[in-house]
Amino acid sequence: MRASFETVTPVVLEDDRLTEKDAELLLSRLFEKYQPKKVLLLPPDATRLYSGAGMLTRIAWKLLSGKAEVLVMPALGTHAPMTQAERHSFFGTEIPESAYVVHNWRTDVVKVGEVPAEFVTEVSEGLVTNKIDVEVNKLLLDPSFDLILSMGQVVPHEVVGMANYTKNILVGCGGSNMINSSHMLGAFYGMERIMGRADTPVRAVFHYAEEHFLRQIPLVYLLTVTTQEGDAARIRGLYLGRSRGLFERAAKRSSLFNFIRVKKPLDTAVVFLDPREFKSTWLGNKAIYRTRLAMADGGTLYVLAPGVCRFGEDDENDRLIRKYGYFGRENVLKQVKAPENEDLRNNLSAAAHLIHGSSDGRFRIVYCTDPSLLSKEEVESVGFGWMDIAEATARFAPGTLNEGENGDLYYISNPALGLWAADK
Repeated sequence: MRASFETVTPVVLEDDRLTEKDAELLLSRLFEKYQPKKVLLLPPDATRLYSGAGMLTRIAWKLLSGKAEVLVMPALGTHAPMTQAERHSFFGTEIPESAYVVHNWRTDVVKVGEVPAEFVTEVSEGLVTNKIDVEVNKLLLDPSFDLILSMGQVVPHEVVGMANYTKNILVGCGGSNMINSSHMLGAFYGMERIMGRADTPVRAVFHYAEEHFLRQIPLVYLLTVTTQEGDAARIRGLYLGRSRGLFERAAKRSSLFNFIRVKKPLDTAVVFLDPREFKSTWLGNKAIYRTRLAMADGGTLYVLAPGVCRFGEDDENDRLIRKYGYFGRENVLKQVKAPENEDLRNNLSAAAHLIHGSSDGRFRIVYCTDPSLLSKEEVESVGFGWMDIAEATARFAPGTLNEGENGDLYYISNPALGLWAADK
């Protein structure tokens, strides 16, 4: 019989330097108490390289091996499936390939309910008035699983405000309607009103879906708050349980470490995209999202993107970005309404992405790519400026820069781990 995790006692570990042993002890106590026989692990993919979730997945596998049947389904959302090399790098080589399941957001989901139009209208202040279907991967509804463990990082996010918790289920393991609708809701409401906040209209939609349609799922969250230390994640907080208060506690902790204030708006910012983590502008535009509150009007943002080789994470989103480009909020809204643009109306997450990826002319964005991977013509065709990555590397020498201020230049080595804003 499935255990109930509704009243599981939350466990909070907050310290500036938590260790792998702390995480292992936390998980071992959970598994010893409930002794699950079939477990579904839901970590993020390698685009959350410094979330600590790779380590947590390895620990869970080690502790459960030989005691339970375990499947690992990375919460891809709309991202491309992980390659074997990425799985080995992120999760280790101990987990056999047969244990991995690939989530397909278009074909592998089941509708479990819907968030009423009235609720969406209320929380969005009338900006969005449609109902939203709640869809999750069919494995989450499989009664043979007696524990589903969702792991991931709480960090400022451009769509929901603070990432993870129910987002990992409803978007990471969700379907097209929820993904499209939640992204467009966030875009309509405005990133500047959302980023870094735990209480947002998108989060309210997720809360509604969780309360009404996910209670029967044997779900436990293991949330992290991290920063980067060298080539590894430094864990600042671990949060195990199911309650909303647990997520809010993690969000508060994240705001201490992942929300960075700069003294004045930035005239020149340089953001590096680790090629292991960022291969598309769909992901790499975090360099834009997370710095837009810090950029000065008329400033220049240089995005050093040595591994970026495409725009979208899948072929359809890539095609839509190439077709419509990053030409500002008003242009995207006009394109969505145009009768001939049914393809964009049917993929509102792409439309939201196009809104998020533009500065609306307020500051200049220069993508610095390898022309053999993504050419000058391709980059400029979607509305960005371009520079050869070799020229940019020689000019800025990112390996010699300090994090943050470097004279008149501000350097960020990983935009996925923070939100930058200027004091005004």
